[in-house]
Amino acid sequence: MAGFNDAWSAVDGRRQGEPVSSELRPLLKAVYEDILGEPIDLAALKKSLRALLEYLDGAGRTNANCWAVDLFFSESNGWERDWTEADLPDDFHDLLAMMGEALHDSVKNPEIAGKFDCLPEQLLERVSRLAS
Repeated sequence: MAGFNDAWSAVDGRRQGEPVSSELRPLLKAVYEDILGEPIDLAALKKSLRALLEYLDGAGRTNANCWAVDLFFSESNGWERDWTEADLPDDFHDLLAMMGEALHDSVKNPEIAGKFDCLPEQLLERVSRLAS
């Protein structure tokens, strides 16, 4: 059965020779578990999303990490079930979808990520507006 380890393995690689940080794994795992939890605890999901995006907005803002998070949400490879099937309010769903759009451009092409409101700081601002 698929699970977080499979989902992590699908994104834990190198991007242009740069490794994905091991510090990213527990942050993504928390979001993964909060999304798939039953019932979904929106306050916990908001908190785990904030922690992940604060990391990407700070010390974790690397090309490899931003690519890994983007792929984690855009492809859902290895998830036990696709996050888009979770019963989430539209604002949470929209934020997660944006994390799988242009976040990968945050380091190498920030003007592109910014145009799509997908820079970590822009996504973090959206987290602050989530109702939980």
